[in-house]
Amino acid sequence: EKGYETGEHAPGLKLGGCAAYKAAHHIIKTHAKVWHSYNNTWRREQRGMVGISLTSGWGEPVDPHSQTDRDAAERYIQFHLGWFANPIYRGDYPEVMKNYVGKKSAQQGLGTSRLPTFSVQEKTYIKGTSDFLGIGHFTTRYVLQKNFPFLQVSSYHTDHDLAELVDPNWPAPGPKWLYSVPWGFRRLLNFIKTQYGNPLIYVTENGVSETVQCTQLCDEGRIQYLKGYINEILKALNDGVNVKGYTAWSLLDKFEWNKGFSERFGLYHIDFNNKDKPRYPKASVDYYKKIISANGFPNPREVIS
Repeated sequence: EKGYETGEHAPGLKLGGCAAYKAAHHIIKTHAKVWHSYNNTWRREQRGMVGISLTSGWGEPVDPHSQTDRDAAERYIQFHLGWFANPIYRGDYPEVMKNYVGKKSAQQGLGTSRLPTFSVQEKTYIKGTSDFLGIGHFTTRYVLQKNFPFLQVSSYHTDHDLAELVDPNWPAPGPKWLYSVPWGFRRLLNFIKTQYGNPLIYVTENGVSETVQCTQLCDEGRIQYLKGYINEILKALNDGVNVKGYTAWSLLDKFEWNKGFSERFGLYHIDFNNKDKPRYPKASVDYYKKIISANGFPNPREVIS
């Protein structure tokens, strides 16, 4: 979407309304081809696993008693995670995606939906092509219904018919889009368990960057973020979610998409102005060392049920 619709990321194309869907369609089909290739050629000998890693926020209805807000929150998840996960685990795009994009396409006078379709053979070929699900998760949004007026040129964002809000009381230790909302992670993991048959999950990305660099590398915001989110994963494990592993994002400060080196997610600070790029541990390094050495929190009192 950022590469083919808004142009924020490479390849920087602004092809509203259809190119993101086409790119995703090719990604899903090629992913399936790779899975089958490995399955047929190498699995017996290597006994490895092939999965896919998907990044998604959690969408919480603004008013949990409002059916329209609950439906909007469901659309938020289906248009993000379900867009890729539903074909892989259930054989086709989410029904709500097909309905909404199809309806908007018809309003534009298009003969076919801007969301491509899978043939019967493709659905069968794609379904089940993941030995594990990698999950990248960073933040949560409140979601409510919002009807966009008829637009001759629709977009991925207006196809949802929803608006996103944040709670001003949520901590925001990093960039303006990344609020610390740990409870959203547990709900996302339980959604995956319910929707996709409790697949094996590896958390492949979870972390926060700094907006203000502390010269003493005292990243207390990251420590609190990690503590909150890992705690919610432990709760999800108690819920019966099949989480096998966790990866903090990221080990080092690095090149971060269109933000370059300005957005620092690393546990280790990198001096990019020095040609040798020396590395310095932030305070979160010692904290994270204790967590991974104990495979959880060393102090049981830190775990909140």
